[in-house]
Formats: sequence, C-alpha cells, structure tokens
Amino acid sequence: MNQTQNKRKTIAIDMDGVLANVEPQLVKYYNKYYGASLTLETIQGMSGAEAFPKDAPTRYMLNQPGFFRDLEVMPGAIDAVRQLMEDYEVYVVSAATEFPFSLFEKYEWLQEYFPFIDWRHIVLCGDKSIISTDYMIDDYCKNLDVFKGKTLMFHAYHNTALHHHFRVRSWSEVVDWFEIEKKQDNPWKAVAKDA
Repeated sequence: MNQTQNKRKTIAIDMDGVLANVEPQLVKYYNKYYGASLTLETIQGMSGAEAFPKDAPTRYMLNQPGFFRDLEVMPGAIDAVRQLMEDYEVYVVSAATEFPFSLFEKYEWLQEYFPFIDWRHIVLCGDKSIISTDYMIDDYCKNLDVFKGKTLMFHAYHNTALHHHFRVRSWSEVVDWFEIEKKQDNPWKAVAKDA
C-alpha cells in the first residue's frame, strides 16, 4: 500500500467519525442504555472518557449487534471519495478488531454505501501504525501521530482542543485540500489543466 507499488498516491481513510457519522449513534445508544440526556452539543470538546464516563457499559454498547451497521454516512462522503478515487488509490482503514461485531457490520456498511471501493482496498485492523499510505484522514490523533505521511484530522467532538494536525470540518474541505495538494505536487499539470 505505498507509492512504490502504485503510480498514484495513496490515501487511508478512517471509517468511524470520518466516513460514518458515529457521534449521533454514540449519544443515542448512551442515552437509551443509561438514561442520560447527552446531546451532540454537550459532548463537544470532551474526550471519549469524559463524554461517556461509564467505560465498561460503553464498551458493552459498542459490542451490540447493529451499532456499527446502522451508522449514517457523513454528509458528502460518498461523492468526495468517488472524486478522490479519480486521482488517488483510496483505502478504507478501520481499527475494527477491538469490537467483534464491527468486523462484519463495517464490511456490510461499506458494501451498501461505498460499493465502488474494491474489497482489496478495505483494511480492518487493530493497530493503524502499520499503515504506510501517502495520506491519512482520521479523527483520532493517536492514529495520526504515528503516521509517517501527510495527515488530515477530521473534526470530531473529542478533538476540538487539538491543533497539531491540519483540521478539516467536512468532506468538501477534504476535496479542496487535495485539489491544492495536487497543484503543489505537480504545478505544471495544474497550469495545463487551468489553461
């Protein structure tokens, strides 16, 4: 999965919190299981442990059948990924092995919403430090911090106070960033295309 194996540059895209809108599902399940009254607004700027303080029960919630399968797609993600695939090799990379039900549910979810992504470009792993693409889009700094390529931090409730990776707040911002990146990578191609 690196540039030497491929003429086109490669992008690793996280699933939960980047392609799949996990925040509303976390809030919904947490409120349902624990009688809480959390909202998306009240958890902004909190770590996962602060927003969802009942750790063992929260892990139980994440292991419930359907939790990952029923996630909504992030607005603009499908069109943006299609657009990125025109110029890049795109891989979906998700740390899925921690939650056993998530493996099959994530694969099914990708087949429903992103059927144009080849199965060889889906990486369900436990530790993303093994990923060696040119770019990584993720919402967790623990993944971005160990990554050796260029990073984009997708905005999420738990990373609002972190600023050591380039932040994108939407899929349109991702596409815009890669348009600029392409021009910087090959300024002559950009000039020819704009002419």
